[in-house]
Amino acid sequence: MALKGYLVEFEDFFPTMVEKLGAEGFLDELGNGFRLLMDEEKGLITLESLKKNSALLGLQDMKDDELLSMLEEGDLDGDGKLNEMEFCVLMFRLSPELMKTSRMFVEEAILNEL
Repeated sequence: MALKGYLVEFEDFFPTMVEKLGAEGFLDELGNGFRLLMDEEKGLITLESLKKNSALLGLQDMKDDELLSMLEEGDLDGDGKLNEMEFCVLMFRLSPELMKTSRMFVEEAILNEL
């Protein structure tokens, strides 16, 4: 995965997680990941909350500009923070295999809601 000039190793476990958890279970896990990284007062992932919680992801050695690049990569509304939807979209974008099967994933999630 490249983040604006940085190369970060990323092993894609998401397809396996979807296979084991199903669409709804995987979305629940993404939500858990978001809550793990978010600033509890703001309900968003901020640079500060990402720095504070980066060790949970094994990213404790990343510099501020690298963490900021991660935020910018997923920030769709330009506010410098990630809401849960932006986080989930970013996670999908980081998984090429999951992107290939995203239609099936979305259809399964919709069927489970009906």
